[in-house]
Amino acid sequence: MRTERNRKSIPTDHSLLTAVLSVLAVALLALAVLLRVDSRFVRFYMYDNAEISVPYGELYVDPGVRAVSVGRLTGESPLELPVSVSGTVNTTVPGDYTITYRSSTMFRAYETERVVHVTDQTAPVIRLVQREGYRCSWLDGYEEEGYTAEDNVDGDLSALVQVENRGEEWLYTVTDAAGNTGSALRRIPYAFGRPELRLLGEETLSVPASYTYEDPGATALDGEGRDLSQYIHCDGEVIPTVPGEYELCYWLENARGDRVEAIRHVTVEPLKNPDVIDPEGKIIYLSFDDGPGPYTDRLLDILERYNVKASFFVTGLEPDYADCIGRAFREGHSIGAHSASHDYKAIYANEEAFFEDLNAVQELIHAQTGEYTALCRFPGGSSNTVSRFNRGIMSRLTQRVEEMGLCYFDWNVSSGDAGGTTDSDQVYWNIVEGCAAQRVSLVLQHDNKDFSVDAVEKVIQWGLLNGYAFAPLDSDSPGMHHRIAN
Repeated sequence: MRTERNRKSIPTDHSLLTAVLSVLAVALLALAVLLRVDSRFVRFYMYDNAEISVPYGELYVDPGVRAVSVGRLTGESPLELPVSVSGTVNTTVPGDYTITYRSSTMFRAYETERVVHVTDQTAPVIRLVQREGYRCSWLDGYEEEGYTAEDNVDGDLSALVQVENRGEEWLYTVTDAAGNTGSALRRIPYAFGRPELRLLGEETLSVPASYTYEDPGATALDGEGRDLSQYIHCDGEVIPTVPGEYELCYWLENARGDRVEAIRHVTVEPLKNPDVIDPEGKIIYLSFDDGPGPYTDRLLDILERYNVKASFFVTGLEPDYADCIGRAFREGHSIGAHSASHDYKAIYANEEAFFEDLNAVQELIHAQTGEYTALCRFPGGSSNTVSRFNRGIMSRLTQRVEEMGLCYFDWNVSSGDAGGTTDSDQVYWNIVEGCAAQRVSLVLQHDNKDFSVDAVEKVIQWGLLNGYAFAPLDSDSPGMHHRIAN
């Protein structure tokens, strides 16, 4: 009987199991429906920004992320999900690196990324070289002592350094490939202060017209007394043969372009020639051009024998006979300037060329006599036409030599020895016929022509026998000026 009761209880247990399973199935189905409707996903919370920069060479420690699951219906879970991390950051190599974070929920995987920029944020370092004992001066400026530039990424950037002069400071800058700029400032320790430029002589000068002008000049000393005079420049020019107002600017400039200067004003004053004195009695002025030469000493012997004084308008054509100028001067003869070169095209090219030539013959005269002469004769005379290639130059030159206090002489008796004749007797007759026709005669001869010198003694004898006196020219002697043809 007990056995049957046990058999009857078995169906009752199956019904209970079925009921439990049914309830469980419904619950699971409800849970599945709930999860589907809830649509859970992973939400990442990133510590720091999703894009960050890290200085080159520094240790990188990843800030990390927090991951949680989130549902539409149930909201965010308080529990953190496990996160895996992949990717590396090499801070010794500038560039962009990606770190990936992964997590999953409800059998689905999710990920997010962080971008890490490894950048060179360090400026290059410029080191200035300082030479021991080096000092720069105002005049010489600063001589670069040297510098180096080093960058933590790009290495040696010395060749890219830019140098800017800022007066007494020099700015050095350099920029690396990442755009970082480094700089250094050098203050220049100038040893010598701004120099003082002083004029020698007066600031305002008045000088008589002459064929030369000697400027007193200027001096310059720097702050420690060093003489810089040899570096002085002078702008402007004084033309001593042309009366007028002139300005001279003396200046000194250093390597940096700093400049000091001083100004001198010069007035060239015209001179008044002495009044011409009409000599008394019958006078013959013997004058000789184009020497000295091989016949000048013989001529001087003749003049000495008769104690007759003459005038010599000298050149520099034959320097071997230059000592004749000194002898003539010592023996009481007048010395006048004629020409150093006697080259018409050269000396009449312009006024400057003429006075350059005149100055040269004046220096020759000074070397022989110790004096400059106030007497001159134009090559070809003031009436020459060979200068017509330069229109009006004789009109200008005659005025300028007189403004210089020079006395120019032409002639009123020609010996004809300049091309008219080569016969000594004819030279003699040309002279005596010319002199006989007037009371005061200025005779033109050339002592570089032997046939002309041969006629002199007879001319002197004729003159003395006929009551003429012979005299050397002076500043107040009659100039016998010709009519100017140019």
